[in-house]
Amino acid sequence: MNHSEAETARVTVLTVPDCPNTPLIRQRITEALQGWVVPVEWIEVHDADEAVRRGMSGSPTVLLDGADPFVAEGLQPGLSCRLYRHADGTTEGAPATADLHRVLTESGVLP
Repeated sequence: MNHSEAETARVTVLTVPDCPNTPLIRQRITEALQGWVVPVEWIEVHDADEAVRRGMSGSPTVLLDGADPFVAEGLQPGLSCRLYRHADGTTEGAPATADLHRVLTESGVLP
C-alpha cells in the first residue's frame, strides 16, 4: 500500500544546530512510523526570526503540514529547548512514540 504525497501531511522537524534532543526525536519518529517509509524534512533553524517564520516553538518542533500538533497554550516561538509533557506527567525533550504515532495517523501520514 503506497501513499502519494498529495494524500498525506508533510512532516517537518525543526531543530537548532547541535540540539541535544535531535537523536531522541529521530528515534521516536522512526519508532512511530513502524516501518512505513515517509519523507521527513529536517531543518536547522539558526535565528529567532526564522523560528517565528517557520512556527518553531522550541527545539525540536514537529510540524504536520506546517502546523504543530503538540502546541500548548502560551507556547511562544523561539530557539530554546522544548519539553513535551507525557500522559504520566513526566517531561522529555521529544514527544512520546505513542503520541507521535497518534498524530501521524490522525493527519493521514500513516494508515
